[in-house]
Amino acid sequence: MSLRYFNAAGGDESGEIGEMHDPETHLIPLALAASSTNERELQVYGSDYPTPDGTCVRDYIHVSDLADAHVRALQYLERNEKDGNTLVVNLGTGRGHSVLEIIQAVEDATGRPVRRTIGQRRPGDPPILVANPAKAHSVLGWIAQRDLAEIVESAWMWMQKNSQRHAA
Repeated sequence: MSLRYFNAAGGDESGEIGEMHDPETHLIPLALAASSTNERELQVYGSDYPTPDGTCVRDYIHVSDLADAHVRALQYLERNEKDGNTLVVNLGTGRGHSVLEIIQAVEDATGRPVRRTIGQRRPGDPPILVANPAKAHSVLGWIAQRDLAEIVESAWMWMQKNSQRHAA
């Protein structure tokens, strides 16, 4: 079984596990960092896409929802081990959020503005990438449970705990 993630994001509900990349390239952590006066501004790539607000639209999926999908995929494979077929399953919410919607969700979660600049489009960036999770629902009985606010809030909680650990 091949599980196709869309934009994995967020942290676990305890705030103990989250994402950090070096260099950071993911929108939600970058937007959270840009809400702090100590970090650099968020670079928004393009505002002239054929989308409702002109910014790219992507499907964001909470890491805990992905973990649930993995468990269900393993259970499916146990039940159908002699099947021999390969399945490709999209893991996403089926709903896209624009860059500006992400920025708004970050501002709502942090209570602070996200400092940003608008630049040129990145070459080859498609306007919209959203999952069709129908096969995940029909085959695995899986549906993403967490919404954008929960994704951003869990990422913010993790980022706050992580920065406190490094400051100590």
